[in-house]
Amino acid sequence: MEKNKQFQEALSIAFNGHKDQYDKASQPYILHPLRLMFAFDDVTLKVIALLHDVIEDTPITIDELRSKGFSEDILEAIVALTKSNDESYEQFILRVSLNSLARQIKIADLKDNMNLARLSKITQADLERLQKYHNSLIF
Repeated sequence: MEKNKQFQEALSIAFNGHKDQYDKASQPYILHPLRLMFAFDDVTLKVIALLHDVIEDTPITIDELRSKGFSEDILEAIVALTKSNDESYEQFILRVSLNSLARQIKIADLKDNMNLARLSKITQADLERLQKYHNSLIF
């Protein structure tokens, strides 16, 4: 599939997949992948940014994305960005770091998730999550 068509399809999948989801600040979750998308100029990275959470947070599967015609480099990055239940967070971050496209998206993802300004109240759990994300940036 041509890159612009992949981008349009990714936008549609992300909007539909995250349509009834909200983040910790009670904002529509789709704003998170959109913020990541806008951080990149490259269309491939934009597509991965839009789709980086769909396997983990929606019923969409990697096989469905493959059947829609997404390229293997995009699919491999999305798989790398999807934490499995049988791996620790540290194992997940190490696995992400081995894929250059996934690594770029994960760095942007961590930075976006570390922005506590979007929260109306900061809790101890938020501070602990911030520390975990900060430690992950060192990979």
